[in-house]
Amino acid sequence: MNARYAGDRTTGFASPASDAVEGPIDLSQTLDLKNPSRYPVRVRGATFAARGILDGDILIADTAGSPQGGQLVIAWAAGRVLLAELQKQGKAWWLVSGDNTHPPLEVDPARDVEIWANVTSVVREKA
Repeated sequence: MNARYAGDRTTGFASPASDAVEGPIDLSQTLDLKNPSRYPVRVRGATFAARGILDGDILIADTAGSPQGGQLVIAWAAGRVLLAELQKQGKAWWLVSGDNTHPPLEVDPARDVEIWANVTSVVREKA
């Protein structure tokens, strides 16, 4: 028999779970991508693999939010874009690498180290 099941020829009783079936999910709406302060950014590298962020993942970055300690941020440092964890020590904010391969960088616009956006979501494409 070569016919594929299309779901239009069923027998028996309807599923009691059919009331709970969710409609299509619009990722643009769920991730609020129509908001002009939100941008998708692709990750290169595995610095934050311990936090579940892998090479090739897509981060949703929000340039309008206020950064908070412990949050992942997208930052500029001497012309480079980096993903870092934001930590506060005393009165200073620091960008910390996910795998401790780079020394922490103090956030200081005078030294060309600035926070660009907060990471709000992670999207992983099917491999």
